[in-house]
Amino acid sequence: MEGETKPMRVLVTGGSGLVGKAIERVVKQEGGAREGEEWIFLSSKEADLTNAAETRAIFEKHRPTHIIHLAAKVGGLFLHLRENLDFWKKNLSINENVLQTAHEFDVAKVVSCLSTCIFPDKTTYPIDETMIHNGPPHESNWGYAYAKRMVDVHNRACFKQHGRRYTAVIPTNIFGPHDNFSIEDGHVLPALVHKTYKAKRDGTALEVWGCGQGLRQFIFSVDLARLCVWVLREYDEIEPIILSVGEEEEMTIKDVANAIVDAFEFTGPVNYDTSKSDGQLKKTASNAKLRRYLPNFTFTPFHAAVKETCDWFANNYSVARK
Repeated sequence: MEGETKPMRVLVTGGSGLVGKAIERVVKQEGGAREGEEWIFLSSKEADLTNAAETRAIFEKHRPTHIIHLAAKVGGLFLHLRENLDFWKKNLSINENVLQTAHEFDVAKVVSCLSTCIFPDKTTYPIDETMIHNGPPHESNWGYAYAKRMVDVHNRACFKQHGRRYTAVIPTNIFGPHDNFSIEDGHVLPALVHKTYKAKRDGTALEVWGCGQGLRQFIFSVDLARLCVWVLREYDEIEPIILSVGEEEEMTIKDVANAIVDAFEFTGPVNYDTSKSDGQLKKTASNAKLRRYLPNFTFTPFHAAVKETCDWFANNYSVARK
């Protein structure tokens, strides 16, 4: 950060996941790290962040000055429907341990990663950063959503009581290499990537859960990584910031399925199982605040990002999370 005299040691929790791997690509492979910055990518194998003692031991070991906090229990719609209590308890523990320990170790800045599912279910669109606490989230994932909302509560209280400049980003639906491609428990896009890969391999029909009319905005993990690094270095507000493509790039799940079908050159039948839940049908987010800061930021075109994701999955099928 500008004016910083001591070295900047950045600890990335959830460093082996979708966004962590993308940040590692940006700062290491693409040369995005600045002189004097040290980047440490922490995986769940190295510490259980639901455990306060293990969290403290990691801080003792690495002595971070800055944190990008990505570690979380995450999953797709159908996992949320089954395990709302687990999502609430585990994420609440992780976030409390990381944020409290960061304060105790005098960490200068923490950037936590939230999700657009934290916004109220009954609301006006587009949603923006001022609307987080205006009503209950969608019942399908309220455990996760409320736990993530509490990060914002913690950050604001920590600033008022201790002057800490801890903040959060709110990405829309993230996808890319190193995602969790589980058909049962993954998010919609990676689950469809896996389903389409198998349908092409096995010569079967592609089955899409739901009617395909749900609307979503998608952000490529590498674009999100670049924005997270910018937030860490440059964004000085406590209030969260939505990181997303514009409202005009919102698309249906059917559009997503078609893009994946094109990427794999799948020619078999595509069936929609309308007996399955569609989840929240709409959660259009405004990126106006991001555009005020970065009017010229260029997002990777959706079809190109989907093609890269599908190619990565096909080339890494044996080791990909699924």
